[in-house]
Amino acid sequence: MNSPLPRDPIAEAREQWVSHGWASEADAMAAITAVMRTASIYLQRADAILKPHGLTFARFEVLALLGFSKRGSLPMSRASELLQVHATSLTNSVDRLEATGLVQRIAHPTDGRTRLLELNPQGLEVLNAAREDLNKMLFAQSNLAPKDATELFEILSRFRRASCDFL
Repeated sequence: MNSPLPRDPIAEAREQWVSHGWASEADAMAAITAVMRTASIYLQRADAILKPHGLTFARFEVLALLGFSKRGSLPMSRASELLQVHATSLTNSVDRLEATGLVQRIAHPTDGRTRLLELNPQGLEVLNAAREDLNKMLFAQSNLAPKDATELFEILSRFRRASCDFL
C-alpha cells in the first residue's frame, strides 16, 4: 500500500479548477473525482480480500446473486441485467467460475433457448467464506460511520435514479 499523501490531490485539483475560472463546476468535479477514487480504493481492498478465495469482486457478485436467488440459479440474461453488466463481461466471469467448479451452466427445464447459471455446493461454500471475510474485513471496516454510510447510499441512489439506473 502507498503511504498517504501530505495533502488531498482532489482538493488541490478543485482549487485549480476555481483559479482557472471553472468555479461553478469545481465542486461537482471534486465530488465525482472523489467518488471514482473511493470506488478504486474499495475495489482494491475487496479484490485483495477475495484473492485467497480465488475470486475477484465481479466473480463474487455473480456468486452472491446466485446465492440470493430462490433456486440457486438464474438465466444468464437475468443475471446480466441484475448485475448491470454486459453479457460478454458476465460470460467471462462465468467461464472462470465454471472452470474452478463453483458454478455450472445447465439447460433451462422449459425453455430450450435459455441456459441457467447454477451455483453448486462448492460455490456456495466459497461464497459463504468470501462473504464472511468481506463483512469482517471490508464492510465492518469501511471507515464510514453508520449515519454517513446511510446518507452516502441515499445520495448515490438519488443520482443513480436520476441517471436512469433504476426506476
